[in-house]
Amino acid sequence: MPEATTPDFDLAVIGSGGGAFAAAIRATNLGKRVVMIERSTVGGTCVNTGCVPSKALLAAAEARHVALDASGRFPGISTSAEPVDMKDLIGGKRSLVEAMRADKYVDLAADYGWELRQGNAVFAGTPEEPVLEITGPDGARDSLTAAHYLVATGSTSWAPPVPGLDEVDYLTSTTAMELDEVPESLIVFGGGYVALEQAQLFARLGSKVTLLVRSRLASHEEPEASRALMGVFADEGIRVVRRAAVTSVRTDPAGAEVLVTATVAGGQEEFRAAKLLVATGRRAVTDGLNLDAVGVKTGDTGQILVNNRLNSTNERIWAAGDVTGHREFVYVAASHGTLVVENAFNNAGREVDYGHLPRVTFTSPALAAVGMTDKEANEAGIRCECRVLPLEYVPRALVNRDTRGFIKIVADADTRRIVGITAVAKDAGELAAAGVYILEAGMTVEQVAHMWSPYLTMAEGLKIAAQSFATDVSKLSCCAS
Repeated sequence: MPEATTPDFDLAVIGSGGGAFAAAIRATNLGKRVVMIERSTVGGTCVNTGCVPSKALLAAAEARHVALDASGRFPGISTSAEPVDMKDLIGGKRSLVEAMRADKYVDLAADYGWELRQGNAVFAGTPEEPVLEITGPDGARDSLTAAHYLVATGSTSWAPPVPGLDEVDYLTSTTAMELDEVPESLIVFGGGYVALEQAQLFARLGSKVTLLVRSRLASHEEPEASRALMGVFADEGIRVVRRAAVTSVRTDPAGAEVLVTATVAGGQEEFRAAKLLVATGRRAVTDGLNLDAVGVKTGDTGQILVNNRLNSTNERIWAAGDVTGHREFVYVAASHGTLVVENAFNNAGREVDYGHLPRVTFTSPALAAVGMTDKEANEAGIRCECRVLPLEYVPRALVNRDTRGFIKIVADADTRRIVGITAVAKDAGELAAAGVYILEAGMTVEQVAHMWSPYLTMAEGLKIAAQSFATDVSKLSCCAS
């Protein structure tokens, strides 16, 4: 029997985003030999085309919106805003991205000392003895072996099979953030977090925006969130068309506008705009990896099928982040990366648990949630009791002069334990972060109602929402406990 050969590396990582870096850092700290292969730009989606650039532009758009809106909200304040210089705005975004890519990715890899190779990686060999074949930018070919492999190739924008869409120069969330000028008008397909953020971004930069949604806004969250955001968007001049099924797309004969036909309320309606942005979801990037050759199964949308420990159907090949088809947050990918290394090298047996995963949509006001929705709690067999606190009862919202939104608490009626929190509010993401601790601690409504909370913070709204289970909060004095 031939002797087993020593692999070239302990861990080979395909991709260089949040999941890939978290895994490489943890493995390097364990003294493992790590190689990372990236075929495109180092840093993955989050820093290059996702979280960082989109939130930077959203912050800029909010600054402009506040300047235009302040006169109406605050007596004695007079402000104005000039049209947006999109080239300068995008230039500033690129500078930020480049700086963060260098500081948090490229330089970090050098500091830790793992090998970072530029090239396209493809699996070869057999399920028992996987090999990675790498083709470099210059066409040079090489191969390597590893004790464990991690696929962290992320996801990419996906467009539905709408007749005519392929013949139109439509935008994605990535290409929209590279425009040289603000479109005079914009149609957005989708009702998820990317569609909502991009619709409000361009409306605040000066576009006339129409949002075509198949069901309702943020359909996986509480219905109160959809209604609140509908009101916000209406206030800001964004037209939302619900239950719109797009049937065709074409460019008008003059080539100046995109024409979209959709079925709305049983009839056909045509929409037109200077640009079309498709934000209907993402799909895992697995094409060309030759996963079948090494016994790795994929799902209907290309995602790598993994168990709760993030093993693929080949015990030596793991997956992390968007490529798994799990929740598409960079902090999920980073958690995946660390978990994989612990399981691969320390036999930790850790499993992913999304029970208290916070989720944030960076609209303004933001939508954020943690734990179960009312519907999910009922489907899980929990006899639940809920309270929805309008922001008019939160002092911070009153002094901000913006009471659009709410805080909702879902509690187990038998144990009084809080199982879900949702908010549409300024800094709602911070409320969701606090909610993680509340749910992790198994706190009850009564415990939250009696905990310390600083006056004139949005987080005080959590205490007031908990108080509303037993008290008429309209009759509370300021900071009454």
